[in-house]
Amino acid sequence: MSAEKPEKNKLTRFITGVIASLIAIIAIVLGSIPLYVILVVIMYIASGEFVRILKHKGFRPSLTIIRVSAVIFATLTFFHRFDMVPSMLTLTIMASFLIVLFKGRQPYIVNVATTALGALYCGWLPCHLLLIRQIGMNRISAFQFSISDGLFLLMFVFLAVAITDIGAYYFGIKFGKHKLAEVISPKKTVEGAIGGAVCAVIVSLFGVLYTPLNFIQSIIGGLIITLSAQLGDLSESLIKRDAGVKDSSHLLPGHGGMLDRFDGYIFAMPVAYYFFMHFTRGENVFIELYKFLQGAINVYF
Repeated sequence: MSAEKPEKNKLTRFITGVIASLIAIIAIVLGSIPLYVILVVIMYIASGEFVRILKHKGFRPSLTIIRVSAVIFATLTFFHRFDMVPSMLTLTIMASFLIVLFKGRQPYIVNVATTALGALYCGWLPCHLLLIRQIGMNRISAFQFSISDGLFLLMFVFLAVAITDIGAYYFGIKFGKHKLAEVISPKKTVEGAIGGAVCAVIVSLFGVLYTPLNFIQSIIGGLIITLSAQLGDLSESLIKRDAGVKDSSHLLPGHGGMLDRFDGYIFAMPVAYYFFMHFTRGENVFIELYKFLQGAINVYF
């Protein structure tokens, strides 16, 4: 029975991963309301897991503020009201103080900080999924299927992160010998991390066929996405390790909780979005910096 258990766990992990991936792909393709709803559900569940993890450490962040902030961030992003995001960030931080002030639970400073962190980690960062999907869209298209650059770029990110997870898992099992971060995540290995990154970059090369990215941009994009995804994974492990928790929950068989399954995307989505916006579309920031330096040289020399 002991020999059969690992095989059963692998099968369970595989089936859960396939089902989750199919749901994600359908939502990404449809975009609009379905993607918004899926994102809100993920953030709602992830917020609960985040708070439960921190309660093991003796902290008491406000789940209400985190969830309300997450929904508002997602709604503002969906309707392209970026002008209101700074106001919402300000209100979230102030509300984090006020909820602790009136509830009076110790430790005060930590409860304020973890509430604000939860709103950003489980709320604002995941909203970049919507931002990527909206790239190239001229209007909201709330109730209409829309094919745009954002659809293919989001698929690019989704595949890169998914292949990173798969590659790291199987390369780690097959070749893993050197611990990557033993204190934070004992099972992760250097060989697994490298294997996952190589697989992600190889798959990303095919981005030239279905995205507006060229060959170099596809390589760089795949590399920074896989690195940020692995850092996101380690960051969630850091939180769990400090709180003495193995999994964020047991919601997804073989994967743990929602945070365990999507931790890589939480970091990868923002990194990918700003890479797409500042290095692959419009004026490249490096070109702008070069022009600025060239102008300064011409003026002074």
